[in-house]
Amino acid sequence: MQMSDQKEIAADPATVYAALLSPEVLQACVPGAQEVVGTPEDGFEATVTQKVGPVKATFKGKVTLSDLAANEKLTISGEGKGGAAGFAKGGAVVTLAPSETGTLLSYDVEAKVGGKLAQLGSRIIDGFAKKMADQFFANLQAHLAPEEESQDGDTAEEGEEKKGWFSKVTGRG
Repeated sequence: MQMSDQKEIAADPATVYAALLSPEVLQACVPGAQEVVGTPEDGFEATVTQKVGPVKATFKGKVTLSDLAANEKLTISGEGKGGAAGFAKGGAVVTLAPSETGTLLSYDVEAKVGGKLAQLGSRIIDGFAKKMADQFFANLQAHLAPEEESQDGDTAEEGEEKKGWFSKVTGRG
């Protein structure tokens, strides 16, 4: 399976890049993520539970980052095993470019699945992958969104401090 797309993120490239390297942000943004631990230098280990069509599985896998160009580009490679459900492995090249509203994030993904997952057919797998990518970027956007206004347009009460994503993740602020 191959997939390419672009997403507009309302945050500067440095903020988006830092978020993509943070295990806490990744855990918050990856749909079904139960645990993401590690560092960009050593790689991440992740546990993700997902239902693809009739197959539900918990995948345990390793993700490595390479070709890191601060605030511009990174390559993500990973492999996960879901027991009887099968396996998934692949990679993505992610590029970041400044835009009028923040960052234009572009990605090219190549992935393979095996086991019961492969028996579902490419249409179901491709649809699931697109849905997962869209959900990830929606979660990332929500995580990085400016905190001055909430989703319904209400602003913070005077004297009430709202925390940004960094203080939420680190507990500092």
